Amino acid sequence: MSAENTIDHLLDETRRFAPSPEFAAAAIARPELYEKAEADREGFWAEQSRELLHWHTPFTEVLDWSNPPFAKWFADGELNVAYNCLDRHVEAGNGDRVALLWEGEPGDSRRITYAELTDEVKRLANVLTDLGVGEGDRVALYLPMIPEAVASMLAVARVGAIHSVIFGGFSADSLRSRIDDAGAKLVITADGGWRKGKVSPLKTAVDQALADRGGQGEQATVEHVLVVRRGENEVDWDADRDVWYHDVVPQASAEHEARAFGAESPLFILYTSGTTGKPKGILHTSGGYLTQAAYTHRNVFDLHPETDVYWCTADIGWITGHSYVVYGPLANGATQVLYEGTPEHPEPGRWWDVIEKYGVTIFYTAPTAIRSFMKQGRQIPQARDLSSLRVLGSVGEPINPEAWIWYREVIGAGTTPIVDTWWQTETGAIMVSALPGITETKPGSAQVALPGISIDVVDDAGSPVGNDAGGLLVITEPWPSMLRGIWGDPERYKETYWDKFRDQGYYFAGDGARLDEDGDIWLLGRVDDVMNVSGHRLSTAEIESSLVAHEATAEAAVVGASDETTGQAVVAFVILKENYLKEHGPEGLAQTLRQHVSDQIGAIARPRDIYIVGELPKTRSGKIMRRLLRDVAEGREVGDTTTLADTMVMSTISAQVK
Repeated sequence: MSAENTIDHLLDETRRFAPSPEFAAAAIARPELYEKAEADREGFWAEQSRELLHWHTPFTEVLDWSNPPFAKWFADGELNVAYNCLDRHVEAGNGDRVALLWEGEPGDSRRITYAELTDEVKRLANVLTDLGVGEGDRVALYLPMIPEAVASMLAVARVGAIHSVIFGGFSADSLRSRIDDAGAKLVITADGGWRKGKVSPLKTAVDQALADRGGQGEQATVEHVLVVRRGENEVDWDADRDVWYHDVVPQASAEHEARAFGAESPLFILYTSGTTGKPKGILHTSGGYLTQAAYTHRNVFDLHPETDVYWCTADIGWITGHSYVVYGPLANGATQVLYEGTPEHPEPGRWWDVIEKYGVTIFYTAPTAIRSFMKQGRQIPQARDLSSLRVLGSVGEPINPEAWIWYREVIGAGTTPIVDTWWQTETGAIMVSALPGITETKPGSAQVALPGISIDVVDDAGSPVGNDAGGLLVITEPWPSMLRGIWGDPERYKETYWDKFRDQGYYFAGDGARLDEDGDIWLLGRVDDVMNVSGHRLSTAEIESSLVAHEATAEAAVVGASDETTGQAVVAFVILKENYLKEHGPEGLAQTLRQHVSDQIGAIARPRDIYIVGELPKTRSGKIMRRLLRDVAEGREVGDTTTLADTMVMSTISAQVK
């Protein structure tokens, strides 16, 4: 195989952590899951779906792959997604179980049972019907992390409409393009939401997005705006269009029968962030999506719904919030924490306070959050009682081994299993992960495809690279929660995800990966983030990992910049740990870190430039926007920053680099 098709692997990780015998004995997932899925993949998914969901009309056909890449799962079955997440738990006698333990950033809190959430969703479903929303209509949601956001998603699903949740940090322009692309009939928003001690306005952005419409065609699809009162701030009001949530929902009837819809009925459109040009609306349908969301949530997190308190820190504006805050946990009858604000308000350690307060047992967050906690120092979490935690999860990007070890040692008291999960907006649910009662985990490895999922690592020609080699991560068989297309653009769907390996029928995720000698998967980041240095294809993830392994480093981002000699050169942006900065200062550290990478990986990976910075450019979901750092490294004007959590961070970095 030619060198250009592979990604060089440079770092070795030898530490191993097997589950304790006690954990393994009580675990939900058993080793025979793998055997069952291997023996009959479609039969396996049919069994999971029947066991985990209530079907109003049972399906007889599992997978229809007659028109690839447009899959149909359980197509002749009918179900109601909201009924599966709510009514059936109440009918089974679990109405008094707490569904949501909500914590507002200012310190207000609510405990909402399954019976109470069901009542709210039924009333809201009746309001939606009164506002003219029915099967197939699109509803845009632009809300903070409040219980009404969860209720809104479920009420839209209950009436057979399609929700498009737009992240509350997006600008009016981003909001407008998404509302227009989906052709939304209704927008549900709030007067504001709490963030970092202040109310960030939301309805104002909706008003701006809906202004100057010209009154006809696609541009004028929104008929009403339903507004939740959260921030108690002044808002402009259009009496013909705007409706207060608190004026209509409590007064609505609590009687609402959940009608069954076909398994392939669209459930939601979710626009992916960070791309330029026309927004890309990822479409997911109902039966297959809910099956895999429930199956992965139960098995990956070892959920015992009677006793666990689960917390996923993701915002509902991202796919993680859809699958592992709303649909997976509620389909499984879980009790979960929902938190409105930031991890460091009013002071660092707020998340650990929440874990201590509610006795959280399962905690699922992003590597970038973990590294920011490393930067603050272990004394902050160690001042809290985190002994309730029994499973830790990671999502969003590859987690480097040092952050993995810190997470286990400091947050998990050296004993708690970690599940490092790989999946995407497009896959809908987790695809690759350890199972905590089965897998001997390796720090930094996503481990293996889940039972029922088929993954491989191939070269540019689509041939498997085999163990101990790197290449491109592909999904080789259809899976239940897969995207069903890009909203309104089937050609773009085929071109973006399927064209590269059209002959093999593989879905290409855009990620590089390698298989180790045991066949376990190590993610190497987006293929766009692979650098070509003197003919060697190097993964940014491994060099970042090496930098973070140094005691001084809290977080690092690596990009490739054009270089006359080597084609591309390694450029690193590094955040130092606060305690290290106090003791040593930054002087001379760049040279130390360059040498450290050279010693750990080899001279080929030594960064040409290392910049010590205070922050990295991140989206509100925690992803580092490396393309902006590439702009800085190559001396270009910095590109679009609208999806950043803090748009000022790039001007600060540019000034530091200059």
